[in-house]
Amino acid sequence: MFSTADTIVAIATPQGRAGLGVVRLSGSAAAAIAAALVGRATPFTARHATFARLSPLGDTVVRDEVVITRFPAPASYTGEDVVEISAHGSPVVLAGILRGAIAGGARLAEPGEFTLRAFLNGKRDLIQAEAVADLIEAVTPLQARAAFDQLEGTLTGAIAEIESRLFDVRARLEASLDFPDEGYHFISSGELVTELNAIIVQCDRLLVDAGRGRVIREGALIALVGAPNVGKSSLFNALLNANRAIVTAVPGTTRDLLTERVEVQGLSLTLVDTAGLRDATDDIEREGVARARASLGVAELAIVVLDRSREQGPDDRQVLRESEGRPRVIVVNKVDLPAAWLPEAKLPEGEAPVLVSAHSGEGLTGLGERIAGRLATSTTPQRDTPMVTNVRHAQLITEARAAMVRGRDALGESADALPEEFLLADLQEAASRLQEVTGRRSSASLLQHIFERFCIGK
Repeated sequence: MFSTADTIVAIATPQGRAGLGVVRLSGSAAAAIAAALVGRATPFTARHATFARLSPLGDTVVRDEVVITRFPAPASYTGEDVVEISAHGSPVVLAGILRGAIAGGARLAEPGEFTLRAFLNGKRDLIQAEAVADLIEAVTPLQARAAFDQLEGTLTGAIAEIESRLFDVRARLEASLDFPDEGYHFISSGELVTELNAIIVQCDRLLVDAGRGRVIREGALIALVGAPNVGKSSLFNALLNANRAIVTAVPGTTRDLLTERVEVQGLSLTLVDTAGLRDATDDIEREGVARARASLGVAELAIVVLDRSREQGPDDRQVLRESEGRPRVIVVNKVDLPAAWLPEAKLPEGEAPVLVSAHSGEGLTGLGERIAGRLATSTTPQRDTPMVTNVRHAQLITEARAAMVRGRDALGESADALPEEFLLADLQEAASRLQEVTGRRSSASLLQHIFERFCIGK
């Protein structure tokens, strides 16, 4: 685990050349090291941008004009003394400042160490710390919005409310244990069941949107499948708005999987164009068909493409059979051409297809909406509405809920005969799981695993 006694330093801006670059220091010696870098004898004014020129420090001979801002503890990002040095964004200049700071006594920060210190100093809980990384890594506005809502504490507040109600139940149970001989009961079995049911409902509200939140945070794999020449590659290109896949009139043009990332309705999706599913005629095509079937097996959603301009054949019916029972959207393509069959007569009952033309773009907006709907993200998350986007959070809330259900059910089976100690053990387990979500109860190995995925300088 990282040492928190050292003053740490890192370049806080991305690698490469830019108009500006920032070097960040945090720790008790941050201000002194920054002063030595510019040859300054007087302290920096708190939260005031100070213009200065770099001076040689150690073996550093880099020169530049910089702006230095000091954020004294505890009113800083990390809760420690923090200094940010803004310089011209030359890698040579920034590396020189970094070397000078290390020569002055700082240590190079580990990935995520600034945010770890913010967590350890109570400036962020673990949910908010993880949201910092999610916000940095966001590639769609929806991902950024979900991450920022967590950073602002919407999920933290929801977990805190559940913890508070659970704490009240536990306190009343423990009070009953403290006065066994007097026969005091600070909460009846009926009140316990009622209160636990209410808390379980609160957990359910968080978990019901966990699948949607995970898709927003992590994206999803979408496989375009269908018989040869139904327009999968054309639809692939249309969704990407780029000529990425080769399109010809020759059946079986696509032999391998073609993968691209695309934003659809605010979701970051991985689209996979696959070979046409049919009885292959050569070894290369057979391998392509096998890969297409494997892609269908692992995809979170299948886009089953059919061609309305030609009669359905055995290959089309086979694709419908193979994708049956999986999450899918049936797309009827080439609606700009005369129809050879009617969807209501040829498709499974209850599965309304999306009519599109990859050539003209007709129906593509509706297809995006249908994809989002099938991925359980058809509605945009409301502002300040808690959303569970992290698999770790969802698992811990699920375990906390299970412990409460176990205690409630045991209480219901034995009425007032169940000793308070047994129920209290289940409720203490539930509380521990909730504390792991926010980081109030976390192992050093878990913290290291979470923070090591951060970029250096954050």
